[in-house]
Amino acid sequence: MLLITVAAAVTVTLLRYILRGQIADRIVGFLVDAFHFGNRDAQTIYQLVIRNNMDMILFVVTLIFLVILFRFYVSWFTKYFDEISAGMDHLVEESAEDISLSPAMDFMENRLNTIKKKLEKRTKDAQEAEQRKNDLVIYLAHDIKTPLTSVIGYLSLLDEAPDMPPEQKAKYVGVTLEKAYRLEQLIDEFFEITRFNLQSIVLSKDKINLLFMLQQISDEFYPMLTPQGKKTVVDAPDNLFLWGDADKLSRVFNNILKNALAYSYNDSTIYIKAERQTENVIITFTNKGNPIPAEKLETIFEKFFRLDASRSSQLGGAGLGLAIAKEIVVAHGGTITAHSDKNSTIFTVTLPIGDV
Repeated sequence: MLLITVAAAVTVTLLRYILRGQIADRIVGFLVDAFHFGNRDAQTIYQLVIRNNMDMILFVVTLIFLVILFRFYVSWFTKYFDEISAGMDHLVEESAEDISLSPAMDFMENRLNTIKKKLEKRTKDAQEAEQRKNDLVIYLAHDIKTPLTSVIGYLSLLDEAPDMPPEQKAKYVGVTLEKAYRLEQLIDEFFEITRFNLQSIVLSKDKINLLFMLQQISDEFYPMLTPQGKKTVVDAPDNLFLWGDADKLSRVFNNILKNALAYSYNDSTIYIKAERQTENVIITFTNKGNPIPAEKLETIFEKFFRLDASRSSQLGGAGLGLAIAKEIVVAHGGTITAHSDKNSTIFTVTLPIGDV
């Protein structure tokens, strides 16, 4: 605004300097020609009306120039706002074309195009996650029919043949129980899918004996490990403590161990190791099995991602275990990573020790 005012004043001053000596003659000549005044009368009118009020006239002319320049400046300035506004409207449009602004707005054009690409990627990721979720719901709904049909079938046989031989009855009861457990697992996965986006993680921290927790989780997996000839080995100092939510961290380790159990070779050992490094605790889960492809390592912690995409697989869950584990670890201020090669797959959890 100050520059506009100065520009208007300078313009008027220069105009007065250029026309000095000519203004009076032109005005007097105009009065004589237009109104037929005598030369002396015209000079008197000029003296009384214009020359004696020159400062006021210059002030008015300056204001006029000021308004003109200000209007020009506003028009020039709002042009860029209009461009930015049009570019922002383009952000929400489903168009593959980049946003294009005038050369003077290159910096804003680059910024808007960067935001547009991020929004497009975020929308694409959300759509893919929703599609994976919908696919899983469909697959799980289909898979529920199989154990449910088996349960109904075997129970019908038991009901229709009360005098069935004990050996055959025990076999049918065992199969029915196995299918019922599978049915329960699939229903739990439905609840996991529903709850995942509805709950926030609230931590209730306390002092945790890490060795005791890892041994307890390992013991809980014994019935599932033994039939496949698998076992776990826990290596951690008995005085290793950390400050965290025991229930939620046990869920983290449970989910990782469940993943290691599902994808490790039969008759192999899963190694669980914990150690302190400065102010952190490092927990690793190492198993021998088919390596995880590098491109899948980047998405293994995403929700609804399953390493085994086959819907008929008895190993793959809803694809939430590792995603939930990551959220819990991050809520504790830690990190979780995965590394895989032809020799082994290693999940590493890093957690701050906290106030223990």
